[in-house]
Amino acid sequence: MKKEDKKQLIENIGTELQKYPYIYVVDLEGLNSVDTAKLRRLCFKKEVKLLVVKNALLKKAMESMDKDFSEIYPTFKGQTSLMLSNVNNTPAKLIKEFRDKKEKPILKSAYVEEEFYIGDRCLTELTTIKSKNELIAEVMSALMSPAKNIIGALQSGGNTISGVLQTLSEKSE
Repeated sequence: MKKEDKKQLIENIGTELQKYPYIYVVDLEGLNSVDTAKLRRLCFKKEVKLLVVKNALLKKAMESMDKDFSEIYPTFKGQTSLMLSNVNNTPAKLIKEFRDKKEKPILKSAYVEEEFYIGDRCLTELTTIKSKNELIAEVMSALMSPAKNIIGALQSGGNTISGVLQTLSEKSE
C-alpha cells in the first residue's frame, strides 16, 4: 500500500472516530460471511457504524486525536473491528443480542462516557449503563410522580365531597 493511501485511510478512520462519542473495539474473527452480513444489518438497524480496520492504522488515527487512547492500544491484536455509536450502550446490547446465537463478536475494549473498558468481561457492565434518553425518561417520571399523586388526591377528595353532598341532600328529603 502506498504511503499516500495509508495517510488517506488514517484520516478517514480519524474522521469516523470524531463523528461518534462511543467506541467499541471488537473481534469478529471466525464469523462466516452470512453471520457477518447479519451483524452488519443489525448494526445498520440499530444505527451503529461497523468498520473493519488495520490495527496500525487505527492506532495512528487515535494518536492524531485530542484524546489519549493509549490505554486500549494493547487490545489491538488480531483482527480488529470498530463499532461506533451515538448511544453509549447500544453496541454492548447489540453484541450481547448477537452472541445469544454465536460466540462472536468478542469485546476487546471500549471508550464510553470518558472511561476505558478493557476485555469482554466488561460487556455486562456496559449494557447496564443508561443512555441519555433512558436517563431523561427516569427524570421525567420522577418529576411527574408528585404531580400525579396531587391530582389523584384532589380527584378522590372531589369524589368524597360529592358523595357527602349527595348523602346530605338525600337526608333532607
